[in-house]
Amino acid sequence: MTAPAALRPRSAGAPPPPTGVRVGSPADIARLALPALGALLAEPAFVLADNAMVGHLGAQPLAGVAVAGNLLGALVNCCVFLAYATTATAARRVGAGDEAGAVRAGVDGLALGLFLGALLGVVTWAVAPPGVHAMGATGAVAHNAVLYLRISAAGLPGVLVATAAAGVLRGLRRSGTTLAVVAVGFAANALLNALLLFAFRLGVAGSALGTVIAQTAMGAVYAVIVARRARRHRVSLVPRPAEMLRAAASGLPLVVRTVTMRAVIVALAAGATALGAVPLAAYQLGFSLWMFAALALDAVAVAAQTVVGGLLGAGEARRARAAMRKMVLWSLAGGALCGAVLLVAQPLYLPLLAADPGVRDALSHSLLPIALLQPLAGAVYILDGVLIGAGDGRYLAAAGAGTALLSIPAALLLPGTAAALTGVWCVFGFFLLVRLVFLAARARGDAWIRLGS
Repeated sequence: MTAPAALRPRSAGAPPPPTGVRVGSPADIARLALPALGALLAEPAFVLADNAMVGHLGAQPLAGVAVAGNLLGALVNCCVFLAYATTATAARRVGAGDEAGAVRAGVDGLALGLFLGALLGVVTWAVAPPGVHAMGATGAVAHNAVLYLRISAAGLPGVLVATAAAGVLRGLRRSGTTLAVVAVGFAANALLNALLLFAFRLGVAGSALGTVIAQTAMGAVYAVIVARRARRHRVSLVPRPAEMLRAAASGLPLVVRTVTMRAVIVALAAGATALGAVPLAAYQLGFSLWMFAALALDAVAVAAQTVVGGLLGAGEARRARAAMRKMVLWSLAGGALCGAVLLVAQPLYLPLLAADPGVRDALSHSLLPIALLQPLAGAVYILDGVLIGAGDGRYLAAAGAGTALLSIPAALLLPGTAAALTGVWCVFGFFLLVRLVFLAARARGDAWIRLGS
């Protein structure tokens, strides 16, 4: 166990705490969460804008992007450990006064992200047709999905480099830098997609190509930022294969956790696919709205990873638990607010999302369950972030497996019933509730509290 942060000398160049702000205090949490909020909102906002652009091409292209988006999301989310593990590792080392060690871990994380991105890009291109057909897509929907997937494969290296870099910058308490890169990158993405879709009339291919260009540029910018910080701390930019393998092995439990969760989401998307092109298109727009609202709540969960990791690295168990309680309460209130906004503002945004009256009507009927689930999602995200920041990956993997075993059968029953699209969202709510039970049971105990760097 290391000494408390107040008794330990800080490493050269380690970020000093802001004047008058105590680590884990409401002010500190807000200082980390607000930039994270902007960064997290940027991605679903521009995904939503992209879906709205494709939606004006018709239900078939939008349904194809829905299928491809779910498969791509599953692949990328399998590698989200690149962000989560580097955030927790960097935060613990900064809490222990070793920022150079945090940056060294970040360099290895970026190299691992580049390798995994190239590998997944090749795999995605090769398995696109069978993957799309396994989702139940046929005809024009399948054609658009395969086209979108194969072009998007080229952007995966940039995506995973950016994922790893964002993680280490959050651990270093540099969330503002992440916000700036994400905001500019996704704004460029939206502009490129609009240009390629409507000016050059490239359709679904233009949407995918614009995203690839933006993702690759963001990865390059992040790599430059981390490289400059490495030079400042005299950290070598040469990746260490042994440390990359160790990082991959330590991230395996988080991969299991993510795969099990994405399996449930993919099963739900397959259930929506079986309902037809119009319900599937409405589900895609509804899921984009879900991500926009629910990931806004995840801003506090991102702060939780940094705060809890730093406090545990500094040996402050009691303050870590107190910070967790504060953040759970904030997320419950934020979830209620997000749900209310989704319901009240629907006359403003529904006409912008879909030109097809059938898609718009189906989406309207889905909004009530989407809104009601927001407080539940907020609590789940916070507890998940706390356990990630604590490095409790093995329990998260076990909890993910248990959640999937209970939730996937309910999702697979949907195509054989007369369930409307609201039935898909009800199963989604059951999935969240099961996750909450697993996470809350762990958070009440002390097994997740492990101190030191």
